Amino acid sequence: QVQLVESGGDLVQPGGSLRLSCTASGFTLSSLAMGWFRHAPGKEREAVACISTGVLNSVENRVTRSRNNAKNTVYLQMPDHKYEDTAVYYCARHAGAVCRGDNYDLWGQGTQVTVSS
Repeated sequence: QVQLVESGGDLVQPGGSLRLSCTASGFTLSSLAMGWFRHAPGKEREAVACISTGVLNSVENRVTRSRNNAKNTVYLQMPDHKYEDTAVYYCARHAGAVCRGDNYDLWGQGTQVTVSS
């Protein structure tokens, strides 16, 4: 079965950090770019990060995106969580190898991140 399964969402205090995982099954994600999105209550879905093929680890705007091709998994880590980071986080499969354009063709079910004291 072709699917993406996110995990790692939890309740975290402000200033805390979570690492989210997205594991693919039914296909190999090493040859595809993978994106992360979030959807907060009352807001539109927004893009958080994307990792292109060949990139194993990168940091941009305090967000770390990485992949472990042997585990067919990509990760998202955001240090120093803020209240506004509360949302359902989704990973998505890009149709190409490079993070260019909004051409995602497969989505996971999401994992909840709640930032609260």
